[in-house]
Amino acid sequence: MKTIVVATDFSERSDRAIQRAKLLARDFDSKLYLVHVVDNDQAKEIVLAERDVSTQLLEKLTSTLQEIDGLNCEFRVVLDNPFSGITKTANDLNADLIVIGPHRRQILKNILVGTTAERTIRTAGRPVLTANGVPAGSYRRAVVATDLSAYSKTMILAAKSIGLLDQLNISLLHVFSAPGTALMSRASLSVEEKHSYIAGERKRASEELASFIEGINIEGLSTILKPDTADIAETIRETAIELSAELIVVGTCGRSKVARVLMGSVTEGVLRSSDRDVLAVPPLQNGIES
Repeated sequence: MKTIVVATDFSERSDRAIQRAKLLARDFDSKLYLVHVVDNDQAKEIVLAERDVSTQLLEKLTSTLQEIDGLNCEFRVVLDNPFSGITKTANDLNADLIVIGPHRRQILKNILVGTTAERTIRTAGRPVLTANGVPAGSYRRAVVATDLSAYSKTMILAAKSIGLLDQLNISLLHVFSAPGTALMSRASLSVEEKHSYIAGERKRASEELASFIEGINIEGLSTILKPDTADIAETIRETAIELSAELIVVGTCGRSKVARVLMGSVTEGVLRSSDRDVLAVPPLQNGIES
């Protein structure tokens, strides 16, 4: 991971993103770019005034990261649409990773994700890390969610390619489908019969998962299978809590054709509800046809 872009709006939320980006830059000896976007859809005087103030703040922050933390750090003040300025800058810098702060849970609780965060993830075309947790050190454990699709495979390979999965204790989580569960709950079947059905579906999913793992070639990987009996995003979040994982890795594409254009609902749910850092990863651009 050579280049990290971290977006800041000078709020406490973005301070969390900067702290996580600082830890990553130190771990990977990466170059760090602080980016602030000034909305250029305002009166010229306001845009210029915000640009000047932002430049002063970023100069001080960059100097601290260079002199105190010993990081290779620069900054950019971008005059653009807030929703596209981060992505454009990351593209210009050929960033390996974009780090952003958590969305405003209370204010935007009925919206997919905080607007800037959601649109950045949707359009970036590169991994985006949402720093939800309080950074207390380097990552130690990650839960990687997979639906066993081709998109999921290339997502994992993309995350692996930037080195973020290196040296981590990784648990690969697959929430498998048990389509007959709902019907069984309405039928007068015994508990043993229901358990037998779930066991059969688990065995099938275990075989599919074993085949999937052969194609990603990650050593020391542990696996977790859970039935799809509740909200999948909630299952992923709860698994991360159970394992004390600091990081959840999800893809921005899924099995459906709709998910090739819009992030899948599972990914959206994880981003919306998790108190752990979430790495949203698009599939490798040359991994499958788009």
